[in-house]
Amino acid sequence: MTSAAERRAPAGGPATGSERPAAANGARRAVPPVPAVWPGAPTPLGARFRVGPDGVAGTNFALWAAGAEAVRVCLFDEGGRETRVPLTELTHEIWHGFVPGVLPGQRYGYRVDGRWDPWTGARWNPAKLLLDPYARAVDGEFGLPPEVYGHVRDWPEQQVADTVRDERDSAPYVPKGVVVHDDDDWSDDRRPKTPWADSVIYELHVRGFTKLHPGIPEELRGTYAGLAHPAAIEHLVGLGVTAVELLPVHQFAHEDHLLRRGLRNYWGYNSIGYFAPHAGYAASGTAGQQVGEFKRMVRALHAAGVEVILDVVYNHTAEAGELGPTLSLKGIDNRGYYRLQDDARRYADYTGCGNTLHVVRPQVLRLITDSLRYWVTEMGVDGFRFDLAAALARSMHDVDMLSPFLAVIAQDPVLRRVKLIAEPWDIGSGGYQVGAFPPLWAEWNDRYRNTVRDFWRHALPDVREMGYRLSGSSDLYAWGGRRPYASVNFVTAHDGFTLRDLVSYETKHNEDNGEDNRDGTDDNRSANCGTEGESDDERVRALRRRQLRNLLTTLLLSTGVPMLVAGDELGRTQRGNNNAYCQDNEISWLDWSLLEQPGWRALYDLTARLVALRHRHPVLRRRAFFSGRSQTADGLRDLAWFTARGAEMTEGDWYAPAATLGMYLSGRDIPGRDERGAPVVDDSFLAVLHAGDRPTGFVLPGPPWAERYEVVVDTAVEEQSRAPGTVHRAGSRITVPARTVLLLRVA
Repeated sequence: MTSAAERRAPAGGPATGSERPAAANGARRAVPPVPAVWPGAPTPLGARFRVGPDGVAGTNFALWAAGAEAVRVCLFDEGGRETRVPLTELTHEIWHGFVPGVLPGQRYGYRVDGRWDPWTGARWNPAKLLLDPYARAVDGEFGLPPEVYGHVRDWPEQQVADTVRDERDSAPYVPKGVVVHDDDDWSDDRRPKTPWADSVIYELHVRGFTKLHPGIPEELRGTYAGLAHPAAIEHLVGLGVTAVELLPVHQFAHEDHLLRRGLRNYWGYNSIGYFAPHAGYAASGTAGQQVGEFKRMVRALHAAGVEVILDVVYNHTAEAGELGPTLSLKGIDNRGYYRLQDDARRYADYTGCGNTLHVVRPQVLRLITDSLRYWVTEMGVDGFRFDLAAALARSMHDVDMLSPFLAVIAQDPVLRRVKLIAEPWDIGSGGYQVGAFPPLWAEWNDRYRNTVRDFWRHALPDVREMGYRLSGSSDLYAWGGRRPYASVNFVTAHDGFTLRDLVSYETKHNEDNGEDNRDGTDDNRSANCGTEGESDDERVRALRRRQLRNLLTTLLLSTGVPMLVAGDELGRTQRGNNNAYCQDNEISWLDWSLLEQPGWRALYDLTARLVALRHRHPVLRRRAFFSGRSQTADGLRDLAWFTARGAEMTEGDWYAPAATLGMYLSGRDIPGRDERGAPVVDDSFLAVLHAGDRPTGFVLPGPPWAERYEVVVDTAVEEQSRAPGTVHRAGSRITVPARTVLLLRVA
């Protein structure tokens, strides 16, 4: 009986040296000569073009592969012919060599040889062409035919299929890295450097935001160049957002189960190249041109005052688990890059995607931090949102806020200065960490999302939670020097219902995903206003539009950093799909014709007006938590809460269900000073939120709070130009319509 380590597929073995594998007809192609290779240098990692002091131009290749026995860099010409160049120098576990004559635009990959013993986690297979983890551009797309798997997928004994090495050459079926040389110094770029407290984030998908935009030339739609187009930027500037948060733009691959169903990974949370802009979003070409195109996009956004934040996926890769393909890290040093179980054949999976990068290991940590610094210093981005950040913060097993990853970020002179946002959870034990990340970090606050959704569907058991969320979530973030802007407030995100679907559907409708509607969350906290799905009943439609106004108004009046999702301001729908990760079509793309419909145009106008109001009034974007205490003899406090009777809320009121809540924000008691050292003073406001399905009376608080109040926003009115200007005397009882937010300025 042969051991697992000795099992091989019956196909012919891989070629060695400069030899080409046999062509399909049995003939052999002409073999180009193997170029000279000089020792080169072990740093920097990746493929770096340079001209030496002797005037010789070429590329230095350096690859960390600790347990490998041999490494070859494979060069491909325009016809796909491969030349294999052995790297013979090994320094500190890094294989390296300088190849004269290799110029920018050269397509390449690696073949790495070593032991095949999946039972101990060793999965080296030189038949598989591997993408350089440090490749700065990628040419081609990953398909997933059997040849790209390190093991034999169709081995008769399926329970051990991943232990049988597949000897077929994968090179014809995988994309290649591209040597890129760019000496751009960004001297002409001006980063907006928007303070955290002043930020308004807009989450968007490069392709989906631009694909149907009528003002963008057709050849640029769906691309970085499309997002840089004046028509796209005009919308962002008109809305008033200060930063775009781009869904993943690292090179990613499509999963096999999607390709078999005729679908694609649209969101991109399946990274395989942490230095390369995703080639599918490039209009200018994929032989390195995508790098320059991405940079031009960043410059255009910066010129408009908009920061660029990348949603990054360093917790796992597209290689999945033991049954996944061999595309890069798995074939370079599987045990070095991935967390493995005690049974080293299996992967530890804290992500739900089959594998988890072993961030505790120095080389993995180096890969991630090198990538982050590259995107800041050479690609111009302003920050990162870390997908499943709790997985990165795990030490050996448990989430650890003193973990190597967080410690390295905190002391890095480049990374500690950019915006850092954690998705503060993963799927592993103890993975939910909202409120636990250290200073420097902001967090997606899903407790804000859940509470606001529950309030507006009138499902909160008490209003205490709502008070915390509206005022900056001090219960979560008022420790360790953290500030209210540690809370990234959101009601919707790419994952889940759109805002319009949140008020139109009570159950998910994901049939188009091909998983029998089993995928996606069932905890939507949505309310369909009486009818499931789209309705011709104008009363239902009007109520839904009002609820959208309520949700957006609540978000943009809350203390913290608001995050809008592209298209929510237009009433975008995904037809009830709450997991549209595989829908690269009209389900996910923004329908810009909505702006031509009066009801949806009014929603956009209200959103822009609320963002502008937030920018004008520092009381709405505080840099410190409220104290709730009086600073002067008149008893006026920086924050006060009122019942519909006009009385300040008691302890008992907080623990009772309530449909109506009044929040007073004092502009007189804003801590801090402006850039010239003067005290910050602003108007004071009273926000009245009423989630009940019937009108209610509300008594406006009298002195010391105010003498008069002027209506600034009234979500009961669709056209906001008719709402402002009404003045009410303090102490008077006003009628608040059902399901309405009133914002009143102290006059």
